[in-house]
Amino acid sequence: MLFNSFSFLVFFIIVSVLYFILPHKVRWILLLTASCIFYMAWNPALIVLIGFTIIVNYIAAIRIYNSRRKQRKRKILTVCLLINFGLLFVFKYLGFMNSTVLVIADKLNLNWPVKAINIILPMGISFYTFQATGYTIDVYRNKIKPEKHFGIYALFVMFFPQLVAGPIERSENLLPQFYEKHRFDFKRIISGIRIMFWGFFKKIVIADRAAVAVNTIYNSASSYKGLYLFIATLLFTFQIYCDFSGYSDIANGSARVLGFDLMDNFLNPYFSTSIKEFWRRWHISLSTWFMDYVYIPLGGNREGNAKKYRNLFVTFLVSGLWHGANWTYVIWGGLHGIFQVFGQMTLNIRNKIKKKIGLYGTKLASFCGFVITFGLVCFGWIFFRANTASDAVYVASNILYGFRGWYDKQYIYEVITSLGLNLYELAVVSAALVFMTLSELFSGKRPVYDVVEEKNAVFRIIFYLITAVFILSAGVFYESGAFIYFQF
Repeated sequence: MLFNSFSFLVFFIIVSVLYFILPHKVRWILLLTASCIFYMAWNPALIVLIGFTIIVNYIAAIRIYNSRRKQRKRKILTVCLLINFGLLFVFKYLGFMNSTVLVIADKLNLNWPVKAINIILPMGISFYTFQATGYTIDVYRNKIKPEKHFGIYALFVMFFPQLVAGPIERSENLLPQFYEKHRFDFKRIISGIRIMFWGFFKKIVIADRAAVAVNTIYNSASSYKGLYLFIATLLFTFQIYCDFSGYSDIANGSARVLGFDLMDNFLNPYFSTSIKEFWRRWHISLSTWFMDYVYIPLGGNREGNAKKYRNLFVTFLVSGLWHGANWTYVIWGGLHGIFQVFGQMTLNIRNKIKKKIGLYGTKLASFCGFVITFGLVCFGWIFFRANTASDAVYVASNILYGFRGWYDKQYIYEVITSLGLNLYELAVVSAALVFMTLSELFSGKRPVYDVVEEKNAVFRIIFYLITAVFILSAGVFYESGAFIYFQF
């Protein structure tokens, strides 16, 4: 069941009405049932897989907590992690590993008997696996006590607003909220609907229209050069942001309607002035997960700079692989690892140079940092979006090649009319991007909807009226695609 569908709107309205009608003590049953229906609407059989993950981690956490010997705790955690990541490997990476071995065997003239492995990738498996795993590790670290109520724990893993694509919630934030009595609060409900509204704007007005142009070019990347590739890459930069942050907004908004507060997953990341800052503002729930459960266990920054840089790079490689079973994602993760390491290695030198020439702490320095960071992020997205590593290399090599110049009006017209969108659709995407960019620029490092909520009634009415006009006049309703991160 997609957020951007009529069936979800009907489903959500029914669940919300029932939620506030029912007494508090049985609301968890409603939410768990709704979450099961929400997930099973995609593929009913795969409810067994998520159910198995829930049972394993529920039992493991309790046994870890009740065990007195640290060695036994570690053994239980190890078995639990092997099961969690073993399932993730089988369903997400087994086919990828087999195809890699097949290529190597072919190069060495060896006969590899398994030619192809095709397994259905369960929707959201990476997200709910990480959420369940984080909970179990937190119990092992004595950060939290295990949840004894099986139904509440199952709801924690399956809570439908954030089940399929996050944010990856922490147990200390979300679990206690299932015990709170959420009363009908009209002001809070309107606030949640506004957040959902902003998410729908980004998804169906910007992301879904930009996707048409991006797919047109990237699915036949070797047929294009220069401006075609440049525009497609720039549009993908905004497509993936609006698609994923749009999902997070809808998740946060729908949870707020019901009385729950989920973490903010995006804080206007494209205005970052360094790659390090970018990752503090982009997919925050995943970034902090990798920081707490991969980077720090590897040693973090406790053992000198050399190992710190190694740990950073490895963490980003793993992050790239988490995004998908394709070498393009691994390269993308590796690039960001290199960006991070290089940025930290040269930080002191760059600051000294800025101070010598009088740029340190100035707006000009921040602007230059923003331009460089945005350029590096866009370059990285080439590898994230390309269908194959060879396509990515081709795009990166030809993105600035063959451009005839802005003075050639015929060339510009040919490019614009070859993107799969008509002039009206391009104008809509452009206008919507300007509106969103200005809104985020004036919001700083805070969510747009939180800043708008603080304005007077006239400002709020005008802002949401403009948003509504975009959605109603230009939203993609009938051919709106699934969210990009559903595949992860």
